[in-house]
Amino acid sequence: MVDQEKVREGVRLILEGIGEDINREGLIETPDRIARMYCELAGGMDQNAATHLEKRFHVDNADMVVEKNITFYSMCEHHMLPFFGKAHVAYIPNGEVVGLSKIARTVEVFARRLQLQEQLTAQIADAFMDNLHPQGVMVMIEAEHLCMTMRGIKKPGAQTVTTVTRGVFDNNKELQDTFYQMVRL
Repeated sequence: MVDQEKVREGVRLILEGIGEDINREGLIETPDRIARMYCELAGGMDQNAATHLEKRFHVDNADMVVEKNITFYSMCEHHMLPFFGKAHVAYIPNGEVVGLSKIARTVEVFARRLQLQEQLTAQIADAFMDNLHPQGVMVMIEAEHLCMTMRGIKKPGAQTVTTVTRGVFDNNKELQDTFYQMVRL
């Protein structure tokens, strides 16, 4: 749960720290707006991804399920600046599948936290393995980090790509290649 008063006070201190007048017309409501915003941006902190993976449907096949191009927005835990992009999730069912929206909701739960992209990728994969118990899962995230584009090295358009494999995807180049082909279609 976000402590909005602490966030408001922190924003006031930052504004004063950079030399702003916190009583200036354009800034009077800024601490409150940012406190409300963080309730949304950090909303995944008090959510459990397992709840989205509880409703399952029986299947007789074990064909790969891929949901690609899941848009997400997250916040870098090092600079508290956004990073955003696309997540691609594949799994091989073990008798059960989840609704497609539940895949995107699982991504969203973890994205709505202060994050590292590498950690985000692994958390999504682990949530599937721990809760859906598929034969395997593979997650790829492609993202642009504002800490790379608007500060520091200032390289807009640079993409960071992370992948995680679990279960039957581990060390199975053929399955991995099928996933990459499906993502690139």
